[in-house]
Amino acid sequence: MGDLNQLTKKQKAWGAIAIVLLLLLLDQAFKIWIKTHMHLHEHYDVFPWFQIYFTENPGMAFGWEILDKWLLSVFRIVAVLVIAYYIFTLIKRNYSFGYVACMALIFAGALGNIIDCVFYGVIFDHSYGQIATFMPESGGYATLLHGKVVDMLYFPLVQTVLPEWFPLWGGEEFVFFRPIFNIADSAICVGVFILLLFYRHTLSGSLSK
Repeated sequence: MGDLNQLTKKQKAWGAIAIVLLLLLLDQAFKIWIKTHMHLHEHYDVFPWFQIYFTENPGMAFGWEILDKWLLSVFRIVAVLVIAYYIFTLIKRNYSFGYVACMALIFAGALGNIIDCVFYGVIFDHSYGQIATFMPESGGYATLLHGKVVDMLYFPLVQTVLPEWFPLWGGEEFVFFRPIFNIADSAICVGVFILLLFYRHTLSGSLSK
């Protein structure tokens, strides 16, 4: 870790760029493969506790829907621009590369999902009961900024039926972990987790400047 913190500003900048490009490549390659090889809600069992399950969500990470779709896309674009400027400032002020790398993970994840929201509705047709076509002659399934985020990573680690005596949910199916997400979501979560675990003081200090 000490060697990483001795990197020059230029090396930190290129390191951050490499992280972003690598994650974007993996994220978009996987999403495009899913979109062009599977129809919506089709799934493959990799392990009993891990599935490739194709779904799309119009909302936030892990399928949460909070804002209107157009507002959400605009909010994401503004947020990514702010994060990009923040990373530029961190490198200029010579912050540790570990901290810069965390912000690069968050930036890459946010940008990966923005690409879906902005472009996927235009460049793909729908996936309901069919495999989507790339650049269909009849046009995409939505307009610019109204695309849906492709999710596919599903980890039903525990699948059971709750006992009848269990309050409120007795007799109902219980699945843990239920959210379906993608590589971009994972990058954001990993970046935030490492920030909170190792760089809380750095984060608070940088934001107060």
